[in-house]
Amino acid sequence: MSNLAHLKFNDRAPDMKLLNVDGKPVKLSSLWEKYAVVLAFARHFGCPQCKEMAATLAHSAKELRANGIVPVIVTQGTPKETRSFSGKYAKGVLCLSDSERRAYRAYGLERANIFQTFLSPHVWASNARLKREKGWSTEFPPKGQDAMQMAGIFLIGTDGRIHLPYYYDDIADHPPLDLLLHGVLGGDWKKPFGKPVAPPHVRAKSRANK
Repeated sequence: MSNLAHLKFNDRAPDMKLLNVDGKPVKLSSLWEKYAVVLAFARHFGCPQCKEMAATLAHSAKELRANGIVPVIVTQGTPKETRSFSGKYAKGVLCLSDSERRAYRAYGLERANIFQTFLSPHVWASNARLKREKGWSTEFPPKGQDAMQMAGIFLIGTDGRIHLPYYYDDIADHPPLDLLLHGVLGGDWKKPFGKPVAPPHVRAKSRANK
Protein backbone atom coordinates (compact mmCIF):
# COMPACT_ATOMS: atom_id res chain seq x y z
CA MET A 1 0.00 0.00 0.00
CA SER A 2 1.34 3.45 -0.95
CA ASN A 3 2.27 5.95 1.74
CA LEU A 4 2.25 8.94 -0.62
CA ALA A 5 0.41 11.92 0.83
CA HIS A 6 -2.10 13.78 -1.31
CA LEU A 7 -1.61 17.51 -1.71
CA LYS A 8 -4.42 19.70 -0.44
CA PHE A 9 -5.89 23.05 -1.36
CA ASN A 10 -3.42 25.90 -0.67
CA ASP A 11 -0.44 23.57 -0.14
CA ARG A 12 2.81 24.81 -1.62
CA ALA A 13 3.30 23.20 -5.04
CA PRO A 14 6.40 20.96 -5.08
CA ASP A 15 9.14 22.51 -7.18
CA MET A 16 11.87 20.69 -9.11
CA LYS A 17 13.57 20.60 -12.48
CA LEU A 18 12.24 18.36 -15.25
CA LEU A 19 13.43 18.02 -18.84
CA ASN A 20 11.72 19.45 -21.90
CA VAL A 21 11.61 17.57 -25.20
CA ASP A 22 15.07 18.96 -26.06
CA GLY A 23 16.51 17.51 -22.86
CA LYS A 24 16.95 20.93 -21.26
CA PRO A 25 15.95 21.46 -17.60
CA VAL A 26 12.84 23.45 -16.79
CA LYS A 27 12.16 24.54 -13.22
CA LEU A 28 8.48 24.06 -12.44
CA SER A 29 8.23 27.28 -10.44
CA SER A 30 9.30 29.25 -13.52
CA LEU A 31 6.05 28.15 -15.16
CA TRP A 32 3.75 29.79 -12.62
CA GLU A 33 5.66 33.04 -12.13
CA LYS A 34 3.29 35.02 -14.38
CA TYR A 35 0.40 32.67 -15.14
CA ALA A 36 -1.66 30.04 -13.40
CA VAL A 37 -0.68 26.54 -14.55
CA VAL A 38 -2.68 23.40 -15.23
CA LEU A 39 -0.07 20.76 -14.42
CA ALA A 40 -1.38 17.50 -15.86
CA PHE A 41 0.35 14.19 -15.19
CA ALA A 42 -0.09 11.54 -17.88
CA ARG A 43 -0.06 7.81 -17.15
CA HIS A 44 1.81 6.03 -19.94
CA PHE A 45 1.96 6.38 -23.71
CA GLY A 46 -0.10 3.26 -24.41
CA CYS A 47 -3.04 4.64 -22.42
CA PRO A 48 -5.93 5.91 -24.59
CA GLN A 49 -7.26 8.07 -21.75
CA CYS A 50 -3.89 9.86 -21.59
CA LYS A 51 -4.07 10.57 -25.30
CA GLU A 52 -7.54 12.00 -24.75
CA MET A 53 -6.35 14.17 -21.85
CA ALA A 54 -3.43 15.52 -23.89
CA ALA A 55 -5.59 16.17 -26.95
CA THR A 56 -8.22 17.94 -24.82
CA LEU A 57 -5.65 20.26 -23.27
CA ALA A 58 -4.15 20.99 -26.70
CA HIS A 59 -7.60 21.73 -28.13
CA SER A 60 -8.46 23.95 -25.14
CA ALA A 61 -5.05 25.66 -24.86
CA LYS A 62 -6.21 28.89 -26.51
CA GLU A 63 -9.21 29.20 -24.20
CA LEU A 64 -7.10 28.38 -21.15
CA ARG A 65 -4.48 30.98 -22.08
CA ALA A 66 -7.22 33.57 -22.67
CA ASN A 67 -8.13 32.99 -19.01
CA GLY A 68 -4.54 33.40 -17.83
CA ILE A 69 -3.86 29.66 -17.53
CA VAL A 70 -1.03 27.74 -19.19
CA PRO A 71 -1.38 23.97 -19.74
CA VAL A 72 1.66 21.77 -19.02
CA ILE A 73 1.84 17.98 -19.32
CA VAL A 74 4.27 15.80 -17.34
CA THR A 75 5.04 12.35 -18.73
CA GLN A 76 6.93 9.24 -17.70
CA GLY A 77 8.70 9.19 -21.06
CA THR A 78 12.22 10.20 -21.95
CA PRO A 79 12.57 13.58 -23.70
CA LYS A 80 12.70 11.80 -27.07
CA GLU A 81 9.59 9.74 -26.31
CA THR A 82 7.83 12.81 -24.94
CA ARG A 83 8.57 14.75 -28.13
CA SER A 84 6.93 12.02 -30.20
CA PHE A 85 3.87 11.84 -27.92
CA SER A 86 3.56 15.63 -27.86
CA GLY A 87 3.72 15.89 -31.63
CA LYS A 88 0.87 13.41 -32.03
CA TYR A 89 -1.49 14.39 -29.25
CA ALA A 90 -0.45 17.67 -27.59
CA LYS A 91 0.78 20.09 -30.23
CA GLY A 92 1.36 23.54 -28.79
CA VAL A 93 1.43 22.33 -25.17
CA LEU A 94 4.63 22.26 -23.12
CA CYS A 95 5.40 18.63 -22.30
CA LEU A 96 8.02 17.64 -19.73
CA SER A 97 9.86 14.39 -19.13
CA ASP A 98 9.90 12.80 -15.67
CA SER A 99 11.20 9.33 -16.47
CA GLU A 100 12.24 8.78 -12.83
CA ARG A 101 8.73 9.81 -11.69
CA ARG A 102 10.10 12.15 -9.02
CA ALA A 103 7.37 14.71 -9.65
CA TYR A 104 4.70 11.99 -9.66
CA ARG A 105 5.75 11.00 -6.15
CA ALA A 106 6.10 14.60 -4.96
CA TYR A 107 2.55 15.33 -6.08
CA GLY A 108 1.21 12.22 -4.33
CA LEU A 109 0.31 10.25 -7.44
CA GLU A 110 0.07 6.58 -6.56
CA ARG A 111 -0.06 3.34 -8.52
CA ALA A 112 -3.56 2.29 -9.51
CA ASN A 113 -5.38 -0.74 -8.16
CA ILE A 114 -7.43 -3.16 -10.26
CA PHE A 115 -10.68 -1.39 -9.40
CA GLN A 116 -9.31 1.83 -10.92
CA THR A 117 -8.24 0.05 -14.10
CA PHE A 118 -9.27 -3.43 -15.24
CA LEU A 119 -12.41 -3.88 -13.13
CA SER A 120 -13.91 -0.41 -13.59
CA PRO A 121 -17.08 -0.24 -15.78
CA HIS A 122 -16.30 3.45 -16.27
CA VAL A 123 -12.94 2.53 -17.79
CA TRP A 124 -14.52 -0.18 -19.98
CA ALA A 125 -16.99 2.35 -21.34
CA SER A 126 -14.21 4.88 -21.92
CA ASN A 127 -12.09 2.31 -23.76
CA ALA A 128 -14.99 1.36 -26.02
CA ARG A 129 -15.80 5.01 -26.80
CA LEU A 130 -12.19 5.96 -27.59
CA LYS A 131 -11.79 2.88 -29.79
CA ARG A 132 -14.99 3.75 -31.64
CA GLU A 133 -14.40 7.51 -31.94
CA LYS A 134 -10.61 7.75 -32.23
CA GLY A 135 -9.38 4.27 -33.05
CA TRP A 136 -7.26 4.25 -29.89
CA SER A 137 -6.79 0.93 -28.11
CA THR A 138 -5.00 0.20 -24.85
CA GLU A 139 -1.39 -0.71 -25.59
CA PHE A 140 1.54 -1.85 -23.51
CA PRO A 141 3.62 1.06 -22.25
CA PRO A 142 7.10 1.71 -23.60
CA LYS A 143 9.94 0.18 -21.60
CA GLY A 144 10.47 2.00 -18.32
CA GLN A 145 6.95 3.39 -18.04
CA ASP A 146 4.70 2.06 -15.28
CA ALA A 147 1.38 0.79 -16.65
CA MET A 148 -0.24 1.19 -13.22
CA GLN A 149 0.80 4.80 -12.60
CA MET A 150 -2.19 7.02 -11.83
CA ALA A 151 -2.74 10.39 -13.46
CA GLY A 152 -3.63 13.67 -11.78
CA ILE A 153 -4.17 17.35 -12.54
CA PHE A 154 -3.24 20.34 -10.41
CA LEU A 155 -4.14 23.99 -10.85
CA ILE A 156 -1.29 26.08 -9.47
CA GLY A 157 -1.65 29.83 -8.95
CA THR A 158 0.96 32.51 -9.39
CA ASP A 159 1.48 32.35 -5.62
CA GLY A 160 2.93 28.87 -6.12
CA ARG A 161 0.13 27.19 -4.21
CA ILE A 162 -2.24 24.39 -5.17
CA HIS A 163 -5.60 25.97 -5.96
CA LEU A 164 -7.14 22.76 -7.27
CA PRO A 165 -5.80 19.23 -6.60
CA TYR A 166 -7.56 16.65 -8.78
CA TYR A 167 -6.79 13.00 -8.02
CA TYR A 168 -8.49 10.57 -10.37
CA ASP A 169 -10.97 8.03 -8.98
CA ASP A 170 -10.10 5.81 -11.94
CA ILE A 171 -7.92 6.17 -15.02
CA ALA A 172 -10.79 7.61 -17.10
CA ASP A 173 -11.79 10.24 -14.53
CA HIS A 174 -10.88 13.46 -16.38
CA PRO A 175 -11.94 16.76 -14.79
CA PRO A 176 -14.31 18.87 -16.92
CA LEU A 177 -12.75 21.83 -18.71
CA ASP A 178 -15.07 24.26 -16.91
CA LEU A 179 -13.63 23.14 -13.57
CA LEU A 180 -10.12 23.93 -14.80
CA LEU A 181 -11.21 27.28 -16.20
CA HIS A 182 -13.31 28.53 -13.31
CA GLY A 183 -13.00 26.21 -10.33
CA VAL A 184 -15.85 25.35 -8.01
CA LEU A 185 -16.72 28.94 -7.08
CA GLY A 186 -15.90 30.70 -10.34
CA GLY A 187 -12.91 32.51 -8.85
CA ASP A 188 -9.88 34.01 -10.59
CA TRP A 189 -7.03 31.47 -10.59
CA LYS A 190 -4.44 34.20 -11.10
CA LYS A 191 -5.18 35.77 -7.73
CA PRO A 192 -3.89 34.33 -4.42
CA PHE A 193 -6.52 33.25 -1.93
CA GLY A 194 -5.81 35.99 0.60
CA LYS A 195 -9.35 37.28 0.20
CA PRO A 196 -12.76 35.61 -0.20
CA VAL A 197 -12.74 33.28 -3.20
CA ALA A 198 -16.43 33.55 -4.13
CA PRO A 199 -17.33 35.69 -7.18
CA PRO A 200 -18.31 39.33 -6.47
CA HIS A 201 -22.06 38.78 -7.03
CA VAL A 202 -22.04 35.93 -4.49
CA ARG A 203 -20.21 38.04 -1.91
CA ALA A 204 -22.59 40.96 -2.52
CA LYS A 205 -25.62 38.71 -2.02
CA SER A 206 -24.08 37.34 1.17
CA ARG A 207 -23.54 40.84 2.57
CA ALA A 208 -27.12 41.84 1.65
CA ASN A 209 -28.51 38.90 3.60
CA LYS A 210 -26.68 39.82 6.79
